[in-house]
Amino acid sequence: MSGQNSKSQNHQDHLPNMPAIKYLAAKAAQQLDKELMSTGGFSIDQLMELAGLSVAAAVMKLQPKEKGKRILVVAGPGNNGGDGLVASRHLWHFGYEPTVFYPKPTKGDLYERLCVQLHELKIPFVDDMYPAIDNTDHIVDAIFGFSFSGEIREPFPNIISALKSTKTPVLSVDAPSSWTIDNGPPTSGPGEGFMPNALISLTAPKPCVEWFQGRHFLGGRFVPPGIVEKFGLVLPEYPGAEQVVEITGEKMEKL
Repeated sequence: MSGQNSKSQNHQDHLPNMPAIKYLAAKAAQQLDKELMSTGGFSIDQLMELAGLSVAAAVMKLQPKEKGKRILVVAGPGNNGGDGLVASRHLWHFGYEPTVFYPKPTKGDLYERLCVQLHELKIPFVDDMYPAIDNTDHIVDAIFGFSFSGEIREPFPNIISALKSTKTPVLSVDAPSSWTIDNGPPTSGPGEGFMPNALISLTAPKPCVEWFQGRHFLGGRFVPPGIVEKFGLVLPEYPGAEQVVEITGEKMEKL
């Protein structure tokens, strides 16, 4: 996380006089997703594709290929894991060497097709993350997203403990896994003390960002103006053709 201040200063040049970005509580985030799939006309496939593309774009910012192409994607059993699977495909097309650890695959046509796409690219799936975690340049934590609550069940306690203790940089998707969206990091259990190097919030930041201390990106360049207005969102401009924008150090306010 060294260099964070200089990176933050550079990104501040992109967002002059930016009003406070609004973050969404877990319930509001769920309502926003429903709105995108009803009024907005998006399918779950489209939202997952756009989210995964944003994750891959954030990896490119954090881990330039000349500094190492090996990316370990740790995918969970829900939509957050699906975002990780999509990101793996995009990373392969961007010239990286992704490896996927998917210990509890989600049943259903969508997830099966995502896996087929990765198998067609010969992206390796590993059964044990522990050799892989020592032989990678960057890790994507796509285990739990904004719908997570309650107890962490097997096999994930040991996985999150490994993410917490590794020296390899970690990018978490939408929330550091084991954190609750509204109340931030846990005070006990395997996730206690887990602070990834970077976080990518999807569509809009969530309240847990108040506790986050690393580099922070936002992805989700697709929300139509009517939905932005309905939910009272305040979002930054995405420069050029960028799919993500760094918002480290930006002011945040609850809706």
